[in-house]
Amino acid sequence: MASESILNRKALRDFHILERYEAGLELKGSEVKSIRAGKANISDAFAKIEKGQAFLHNADIQPYERASHEIPPAKRVRRLLLHRQEIDKLYVETAVAGRTLVVLKIYWKSGKLKAEIGVAQGKVAHDKRADLKKRATDRETDREVARFNRRHA
Repeated sequence: MASESILNRKALRDFHILERYEAGLELKGSEVKSIRAGKANISDAFAKIEKGQAFLHNADIQPYERASHEIPPAKRVRRLLLHRQEIDKLYVETAVAGRTLVVLKIYWKSGKLKAEIGVAQGKVAHDKRADLKKRATDRETDREVARFNRRHA
């Protein structure tokens, strides 16, 4: 496999992830081969609950070059496979103002393709700055601890 999982790093930067769910994906055969080749992009992907079903929007899965007959569009809407109770719970969660469902990653599990979706709430600019500041201080602390351990080992 060219890529084990496809991550959405932008989601973790722009949103607070409140809950995570694992969902199956309903795909065409050529889309599966394209994802195996690492030709998918989920940086703008999100999920929506419509008519009692969950759907994946804006996931860009490029067409497989050697597909023989059926070539689906790259940004088509794909169905997410979830249990009824999970769909109902997600519907209630997204009814709260400011919350949405974002796709965090697509990965393989026991030979099946799964999508990790998260109930997310948007960050504001000062939250992003606080995260950057915390990451920088953690990095400096780790460097100092490593330097101390090298000196006294």
